[in-house]
Amino acid sequence: MSKLFCSYTLKDIELKNRIVMAPMCMDSSEDGYVNDWHFIHYGTRAIGGVGLIIVEATGIEPGGRITDKDLGIWDDSQIDGLKKIVDNCHKNGSKIGIQINHSGRKSEVTSHPIIAPSAIAFNDSYRVPSEMTKADIKTTVHQFKAASERALKAGFDLLEIHGAHGYLISQFLSPLTNKRTDEYGGTPENRVRFLREVIREVKTVWPETKPLLLRISAEDYNEGGNNSKVMAQLINLIKAEGIDMVDVSTGGVVPAKINTYPGYQIKPSEIIKNNCGIPTIAGGLITDALMAEEVLNNNRADLVFLGRELLRNPYWPLTAAKMLDENITWPIQYERSKSVRKGGF
Repeated sequence: MSKLFCSYTLKDIELKNRIVMAPMCMDSSEDGYVNDWHFIHYGTRAIGGVGLIIVEATGIEPGGRITDKDLGIWDDSQIDGLKKIVDNCHKNGSKIGIQINHSGRKSEVTSHPIIAPSAIAFNDSYRVPSEMTKADIKTTVHQFKAASERALKAGFDLLEIHGAHGYLISQFLSPLTNKRTDEYGGTPENRVRFLREVIREVKTVWPETKPLLLRISAEDYNEGGNNSKVMAQLINLIKAEGIDMVDVSTGGVVPAKINTYPGYQIKPSEIIKNNCGIPTIAGGLITDALMAEEVLNNNRADLVFLGRELLRNPYWPLTAAKMLDENITWPIQYERSKSVRKGGF
């Protein structure tokens, strides 16, 4: 059997395959609430056979959203809509997680002030953030905890803390964006302190039996920034706090030219997996089932994520199974199309 379609167990969840839908902002929410678009979007990928769906970056507070069209999880009234997504995906055979996020200096929500480790704008078109006070840090850590508790009430199978793409946690981790001179800046031990505090608070409400993931940017693509080996060192400083898997991405911390190509983020995943002894999810312009199979069989990652390819083709797992000669179960409503007869009927 192909490895892509082997099951995978992480804590209390068993995935039917190793295909992950990466969290991708849909910019379709009003005031942070779920609507019909989200039900259809996520439900369709569950019908299409994705093993694990991770819901888009979801703001832990209104000003922490990337845009004012992001989903939110800062109020109890948002739980019911998220639960409907969860129940729909479960009904159609997929496990589902949610990525909780604070965007820090990259927030485009102009109705709220922005905060960051240091008062440095992302570029000339972004606002200059206020440097976070100790009180700001404490408040934000609590907001991550409260969001995690709501995610649990909504029934998500796993939780992913967004520490990538130049958003708030990523800003603390990178020396390019963290110029603090107190205990939250400078050394690797200090730059990882905010993330450690977030994880510890989240773990007070997130069950030990349920997986906790961390998404990271393994490469800043800029001199003086983090690279995969430095990021592995940072992860090693906090993995014992309860991180079960690392979702490996790259970039977004500062403006940078990135040379992208199929599989461009696979090597960083391999470095982190080997140096940290922790399971990883890898991706980066993966479009082909054989490529995904190579990544898994060569132990470069434990799961593979697809992003844009699943936007183009929500039924990618079904076509991938055919390419790998796997006879998987199709939705009963679609079984008549599983085999193509002569003449195309």
